[in-house]
Amino acid sequence: MRYYIIAGEASGDLYGANLIEALRKQDPEAEFRFWGGDAMTKAAGQPQRHIRDLAIMGFVEVVLHLRTVLGNISFCKQDILGWHPDAVIGIDYPGFNLKIEKWAHAQGIKAIHYISPQLWAWKKGRLKGMRRYLDRLCYILPFEQDFYAKNNMPQATYVGHPLLEIIQGRPADAPLFPNDPRPVIALLPGSRKQELTKNLPGMVRLAAKHPEYHFVVGGMSLLGKAMYDRFMVPGSEESTQPSTMGRRLPACDVVFDQTYRLLSQSFAAVVCSGTATLETALFHVPQVVCYRGNAVSIAIARALVGRRINHIALVDLIDDSNVVTELLQQDYNDRRLEEEFRLITLDTANRQRMLDGYRRVEEKLGSAGASLRTAQTIIGEIKIEN
Repeated sequence: MRYYIIAGEASGDLYGANLIEALRKQDPEAEFRFWGGDAMTKAAGQPQRHIRDLAIMGFVEVVLHLRTVLGNISFCKQDILGWHPDAVIGIDYPGFNLKIEKWAHAQGIKAIHYISPQLWAWKKGRLKGMRRYLDRLCYILPFEQDFYAKNNMPQATYVGHPLLEIIQGRPADAPLFPNDPRPVIALLPGSRKQELTKNLPGMVRLAAKHPEYHFVVGGMSLLGKAMYDRFMVPGSEESTQPSTMGRRLPACDVVFDQTYRLLSQSFAAVVCSGTATLETALFHVPQVVCYRGNAVSIAIARALVGRRINHIALVDLIDDSNVVTELLQQDYNDRRLEEEFRLITLDTANRQRMLDGYRRVEEKLGSAGASLRTAQTIIGEIKIEN
């Protein structure tokens, strides 16, 4: 069978690569055409579009890049028509994928969405349309089961979280800095340029205050080394500390495309809100979660969400408690970050409380095998006669 898979972000690329492998095991004759990143490229060849050109988030940002977005939608539709897949599978990236899936369904192509939009937080009105045009929705968070049961979405299937199979059972990594005895602090500023620009400067200012730790940024090569050099190289006023020779020295190192290796060796972490918060928890690393975004986009999001959710970090959402501290917008400032950093590094009781919360989260996520369950669900759906 033919599978057209669309991932628009780094996390979706990782999940997509695992899904491709799982589909291959279930369907040895499988053919793939996809939008994705380096992980999916390694699994299935060259993408039709690379995620480096797709990662746009926020209401204002989408408007500013509207011509690009509309051009990608048009190209995607033509590419699908020309290839004639059995199914279009959108991985997360709902602003784009739901439009393509609705169109694909109208063309008589199976429309499948993997990883639910956060309808329980906002845009619940999307449910009515999704019931009509999605042949199958595969969702990954345990608390979403109640949501879809209460909202009459019979084609929604819980498959579990793909991060479990990716992280659990990984072999031990070689030390990143074997000759440096200082505890490693991971800085994970996000996977998009907008996130990096807004969130990394504060992280690196923190690093400049604490030479007793080895701060390491988990960088992404798809953003380019120059993007990180803006904040790291000598002379960068945002992020460096003075040296005895009158030059300015980098406050921390950057390692590219080695986030899991970095987390496996970290004593603590400062993490931009997103999938990385759950990844950090699954590596049992105490963390502070932070996020600063476009002020207008954040204001719109808050107005839409209202009082429906009390957290944004996945760890807190899954456990429905304050496992980690979330520093958002104005609360993400140097003073608050310093206070919370001391709590996750020096306060033994607080570190243990957080680790206990992580264990509860793992229990709620259940067993590994999400990619296999998703592959079986997709193949079963394709075989159902319209």
